[in-house]
Amino acid sequence: MFKKLVLCLFLITAALPAAAVDYTDIYYIPAESGWGINVVQSGTDFNYMFVTFFIYGPDNKPTWYTAQLTLDASGNFNGPLFATTGTFYTMPWKTSDLTVPVVGTASFQPTSAYTAKLIYTVTTPAALAGTVTKLIQRQSLTPIAIGGTYVGGQSGSYSGSGCSLSGAYTDTFGLLVSQLNDGTVSFQFQYDGLPQTCTLTGTPTQFGQLYTMPATNYKCAVNSNGQIALNTNASMSEIKATAQGIEGRFSAPNVGSGCSESATFSAVLLPSN
Repeated sequence: MFKKLVLCLFLITAALPAAAVDYTDIYYIPAESGWGINVVQSGTDFNYMFVTFFIYGPDNKPTWYTAQLTLDASGNFNGPLFATTGTFYTMPWKTSDLTVPVVGTASFQPTSAYTAKLIYTVTTPAALAGTVTKLIQRQSLTPIAIGGTYVGGQSGSYSGSGCSLSGAYTDTFGLLVSQLNDGTVSFQFQYDGLPQTCTLTGTPTQFGQLYTMPATNYKCAVNSNGQIALNTNASMSEIKATAQGIEGRFSAPNVGSGCSESATFSAVLLPSN
């Protein structure tokens, strides 16, 4: 059985603390390609969401709606729906043409990091009144490369009844991410000051800006002799290529000694030689 020790380093771990999910992305329904919404999230603890709709009116022509939503205690985002009008796009902009009437309400209700229930109700004008409920998901545009060599930090914890390991920990590491020809991806963590290398391997699925690997092999080997110290199942989620590198989460229900493990990590991409 292995154990990660808390490192007393002057380096600030890049994964502190675990952040809320960022739902910023394009969302759609695969079977209904042609409409969707754009979500941009911001604010303290990502508690604000601006949504633009690309949908169609009763004449089957594009119509313009936006929503400004705030986070509630249940984890859903709710707020007013607007039907903005303005100056014809080939003409100089006239502020006097701008109208931003509230025409209803909207709700974005996450069902996972990758999916949500979208509910919007139009109340004005009466001829357009109605409520729409859709189960939507992040839309992937192009494959996102995540392979490379990184350096970063990890923040995690062990838990479970009877768990003999200390709860919270932080580590710094070197990370090699390899995207293989068979579609699998491996994350090889070499922890600073620790005697083992840990590798998580699985087949990723892309949802918009994020990858998920729900079925992941989690293996740690002692560096000096290659002896396997851990070989168990895990899952990785919210894997994202950032402007500087990569970030994500992983969890393992059984790492021995009655313990489960969960962690977030973030790392900076190193220049290629």
